[in-house]
Amino acid sequence: ASEVKVNISSEHRSVLGLYVLFLLLPVPIFAIMGNLVIMAAVAHFRSLQTPTNAFVVSLAVTDFLVAVLVMPFSLGHSVDSWHFRRFFCRAHFLLDITFCTCSIFNLSCVALDRNNKRVAILLLLCWILPLVISSLCVYLGMYTQSPPAVVSSSKQDTQTCLAMFYVPNAFATSAISFFIPMGFMLFAYGKIFKAAQRQARWIHAIAYLERYSLKKERKAAKTLGLIIGVFLFCWLPFFCVTVVHSLKGYSVSPLVLEASMWLEYANSSLNPFLYALFNMNYRHVFAAMLDCGILRRPLRASLDSSLCGRQSVIIVY
Repeated sequence: ASEVKVNISSEHRSVLGLYVLFLLLPVPIFAIMGNLVIMAAVAHFRSLQTPTNAFVVSLAVTDFLVAVLVMPFSLGHSVDSWHFRRFFCRAHFLLDITFCTCSIFNLSCVALDRNNKRVAILLLLCWILPLVISSLCVYLGMYTQSPPAVVSSSKQDTQTCLAMFYVPNAFATSAISFFIPMGFMLFAYGKIFKAAQRQARWIHAIAYLERYSLKKERKAAKTLGLIIGVFLFCWLPFFCVTVVHSLKGYSVSPLVLEASMWLEYANSSLNPFLYALFNMNYRHVFAAMLDCGILRRPLRASLDSSLCGRQSVIIVY
């Protein structure tokens, strides 16, 4: 009787694993494809090689690395369990924190006014600081590889590889990696929105451009609202769960932990569309790529000349 029960449990687990696989597999696929397009576009068209787009490329590289080096192992862990040794759990944890924190820092820097010297410094900080943070987390042993507490399995060696934060570590890591950059991002985009409003009111003073100015203002509000809204939707649950899970007497279920983690990963799939498709220059490039025109020199030269003289910015009002 016990053997029949184990087999049924194993069969149900396999079916559930397939559902989870089909649900989560599009996340790394879209992240890889979308961020490759961003990198290819900037590499092929000189008109897109601006200081602003340096952070877009850095963000695309970061999100691409998350999709290639982190998500496959997390997907296997979510579908079944962790089948690798302790060293790989440590490496996975290091890469996960490094690239995800780097992604947040790049997102924050996109909103800055910048020159070439400042770009180089900020790019270095966007990569070095996350590496320092993740190295400290690994050094302090803030991860765990042990049998899962809730998910049952017929396998005796089933293991999990999860972050394990205590109160001081959870608050410090969440503040440095998310809450401080989030506050900075809200402040920076708030300044951008106010500047756009001032410009729209100035245009509004000209009678025949009244409708045009109102349309511009609404578009700016929608664009900024969507960018900030998606960022908070993807990242805020994970860091809230991390803080709550670290508190004594509170425990978050593995399902909630996994869901918040994949929401975080989903941001890497959405970034190419949010930060590029709002840009008219990128839309022209995407159209050329879809038309296989990127390999045709005349079309490439045509696009470069049509984009020349217009600085490629993230938000187009």
